[in-house]
Amino acid sequence: MNKVVLRKITYGLYIISSGRDGKFNGQIGNTMFQVTTDPATIAISINKENYTHELIKLSRKFSVSILAKTAPMTLIGLFGFKSGRDVNKLQNIKIKTGVTNVPIVLDYSIGYLEAELMSELDCGSHTIFVGRVVDADVTGNDEPMTYDYYHNVKGGKASKNAPTYVKDEPDVKQEQTATAARYVCSVCGYVYDPVNGDPDGGVAPGTRFEDIPESWVCPVCGAAKTQFEKE
Repeated sequence: MNKVVLRKITYGLYIISSGRDGKFNGQIGNTMFQVTTDPATIAISINKENYTHELIKLSRKFSVSILAKTAPMTLIGLFGFKSGRDVNKLQNIKIKTGVTNVPIVLDYSIGYLEAELMSELDCGSHTIFVGRVVDADVTGNDEPMTYDYYHNVKGGKASKNAPTYVKDEPDVKQEQTATAARYVCSVCGYVYDPVNGDPDGGVAPGTRFEDIPESWVCPVCGAAKTQFEKE
C-alpha cells in the first residue's frame, strides 16, 4: 500500500483536554471531525498510550481547542511531545473551566467545543471517541492551523502516537549539503536546517549546527543540543 496518499487527507490541529478530580491533561490532536449537526456530535482519535486517553475513559468528557496559525512551536511541542504523566502542561497556560469542568486551552485558540462521551470504537492502537457537544464558542479571529501548514510551513513532525504518524517520514525540503548538514531532534523529530537557522532562539540563518551555543535547545520540545542527530 502506498501510504503517501494518506498525507493528501486534510486535517486541523487541536488541543484536546480531559480529566476530573484534580487530574487534568491536554494533548495535540489532528484527527477531529464533526459527525452530525442535530444533535451536534464530534469524533476524535486518541492513542491508547496517551494520558489523555486514560482521562477521557475516566471522566467520559473532553474539550477541543482549535489552534490558530499563529500558535508557536513551543506550545505545540509542550502538548504534542511531552507526557502529562511527567509535567503539568496546563500550569502556565491560559485556560478556563467549561460547563463539563474540563479545562479549555485559550492560548492561541480561535474556538472551542466541549463534549460528553456518547460512544467509542476500538481501532487497535487508537480509540475513536464520539461526543455530544454541550457547549462551544468562538475565541479568536485568526485563521485555523491545518496539519499541512504545520508540517510544510512550520516544519513540524507527527508524534509517534499520532494517528497520522508514518515511520521514516520523507522530508519535503531540499537535500542537505556536506558543508551545512541538517540535524534532527531525537525526541520530537524537529529538523534544524542551517539555511533557516532558529531566529526565535537567537540563531541566525546560515549558522551551522556545530556553531550553535551548547545552551541552545530544541524550539519545539526543549530537548538539549546533545539530543540531536545528524540527518
